[in-house]
Amino acid sequence: MSIDTQAATNRLIRFLAVEGVTGREAAIGRELAAALQKSGVPADAIRLDDANTRIPVPTETGNLIVDLPGRGAMHNQPRIMFMTHMDTVPLCAGAKPKLTGRKIVNEAKTALGGDNRCGCGVLVTLAAELTKQKLDHPPITLLFCVREESGLWGARHVKTHDLGSPVMAFNYDGGSASNVTIGAVGADRWQVEIFGRASHAGVAPERGISSTMILALALADVKAGGWFGKVVKGKRQGTSNVGPVTGGDGRPAGDATNVVTDYVHVRGESRSHDAKFFREITKAYKAAFEKAAKRVKNSDGKSGRVKFKAETDYYPFRMKESLPVVKRAVAAVSAIGKTPTIRAASGGLDANWMVRHGVPTVTFGAGQNEPHTIDEWINLDEYDRACMLAVQLATMR
Repeated sequence: MSIDTQAATNRLIRFLAVEGVTGREAAIGRELAAALQKSGVPADAIRLDDANTRIPVPTETGNLIVDLPGRGAMHNQPRIMFMTHMDTVPLCAGAKPKLTGRKIVNEAKTALGGDNRCGCGVLVTLAAELTKQKLDHPPITLLFCVREESGLWGARHVKTHDLGSPVMAFNYDGGSASNVTIGAVGADRWQVEIFGRASHAGVAPERGISSTMILALALADVKAGGWFGKVVKGKRQGTSNVGPVTGGDGRPAGDATNVVTDYVHVRGESRSHDAKFFREITKAYKAAFEKAAKRVKNSDGKSGRVKFKAETDYYPFRMKESLPVVKRAVAAVSAIGKTPTIRAASGGLDANWMVRHGVPTVTFGAGQNEPHTIDEWINLDEYDRACMLAVQLATMR
């Protein structure tokens, strides 16, 4: 399967240079639409949905959706979908892509944004090659999601009827093009507010109730119980982490060293391939915070209190290898001369929500390396293979 690799690389470099951190994807959306039209996709086949009106955090624009009608002998076959996300992590702001041999690196001290401008390049290249080579293919939907990096929000809130009822989907997001990812973890996001009592730490510390101490005792209890970091309980496994610790709204936890801290806000996560187990991890955190609050009392015998909230961020899934989408993925990887590696991911993917929506979805990589770091780089040989794989997936009978 041949493609114009130079044009594919040029598109990718152009997309990498457009800033579009999570929640602020309007500019990259416009660039993608322009590139699609340049490749021969009619303007009326390109649209934005209204997912951003349902996402509970500020989001500039909706998901970008493209309809490609079927062509030739395959024009009336069931619709398939290719998807990726168009946002990057905030660390990518100000990236300056540079071509060095068969790599793209970054001249700025930021992350590069290969996660997931590589996926964007693959999907636009697919549209361009189908048109340029006049290849037979079934009806295809291209979906570019918003806010993947901050909670899979675009995929979560897309309306499936806007996608044309695809029978299967192929997602591009990280790693090697020969990785056939058929499962991923699920996760809870939790937060806890810790309420203490302020007091002068030098004059009457005994009258205060330290929310900082409640936090410390709770985390010590979680650690001692084996619920922090990598969590292994018999045959069950998962992970957990404590993220931002603040005074709320980005303020520091505590106002001064001479004031007993009366409020702390904490956010964290629990993950596992077993939905029951990540909820059990979350419950362990809740119990630890509640126990710690009761332990910290002032001279009047009053104790602190906590308000713990948790919600499932995305659900785990593992598709059967006998499903048509997996068989097609394995056959396509083999057809481009690579050995397929069937695997499950330890992080969440837009595929988590697409499977939840009823669209079986396999995920491939597209040459991204060391994402979310200032050492990020792109392997162009792998990116080219990802582009060829997309064309193979779209045209195989």
